[in-house]
Amino acid sequence: MNDLSIDSLNKIPTGFNNNIIWNFGHIIATQQVLCYQLANVHTKIGIEYIQKYAKGTKPTVYVSQKEIDFLKQHALDTIEELETDFRSNVFNNFQPYTTGFGVRLNDITDAIKYVSTHETLHLGYAMALKKLVQ
Repeated sequence: MNDLSIDSLNKIPTGFNNNIIWNFGHIIATQQVLCYQLANVHTKIGIEYIQKYAKGTKPTVYVSQKEIDFLKQHALDTIEELETDFRSNVFNNFQPYTTGFGVRLNDITDAIKYVSTHETLHLGYAMALKKLVQ
């Protein structure tokens, strides 16, 4: 992302329904939903970001540099916070959930493993988009 312009991050190529920055925001939102919300633990980012980048959404507005910077910072912060919270056993009230891919998440360990797989999927989408927007 760092070598792309703000316009390139926001561009939705023909045949796609999202862009690079949406994919980036989506992986952050999904981690918050699957790890924190399913465990009834307060999320680390505001609900407005979770709603904007949640499953089933798509880009509707141009994302500003300020929001891109916010997402970049929180991409790293939320990983560190997840590790700290995991070690502190805050995810004791996890509600099992079956993902859209049919993967059953029974506890926080399942959720963390799935989040990694989910992030890889969206990294692949972003890499394909990058070739089209450069």
